[in-house]
Amino acid sequence: MNKLLIIEDDLAFASVLARRLTRHGFECQQAHDATQGLLLARQFQPSHILLDMKLAEDNGLTLIEPLRLHLPKVLMVLLTGYASIATAVEAIRMGADNYLAKPVDTQTLLNALNSSQDKGQMAPVDEQPLNPKRLEWEHIQQVLIANKGNVSATARLLGMHRRTLQRKLLKKPVSI
Repeated sequence: MNKLLIIEDDLAFASVLARRLTRHGFECQQAHDATQGLLLARQFQPSHILLDMKLAEDNGLTLIEPLRLHLPKVLMVLLTGYASIATAVEAIRMGADNYLAKPVDTQTLLNALNSSQDKGQMAPVDEQPLNPKRLEWEHIQQVLIANKGNVSATARLLGMHRRTLQRKLLKKPVSI
């Protein structure tokens, strides 16, 4: 069985990833900050790592080299809600095997995690792609968290009226 360490500060997102990937044959462990991620990597000895680029006050890029030193054969995928070509190049240069923008569908994630394995061994994916309304809701949540809950600043960044954003925030998210 493949062992996957998910280093992600968003507890809900980390749980969703763990549930999804457990269904596809991964034994998953979660860490929610840099220190816990490094400690769990030593104890759990994962074959795969999903690493969030922004871990609260830490930058996931700084974890790539220590993780790679301790686990040279681990397959490491960097996830980010703030994708850019510069950070993708930097992540790959530092030792990440792949770089994906959030939100990410299960098939893309499995392709990245199985990139070094035989494609014939990959578990089939039988779920639908993420709903566009769910993607929008997750993006709004990420921007809101980046603005420390400030609805007005979030609305400005998203290019929408504050009241429109407040209405969207009152709605429950579409199920995954």
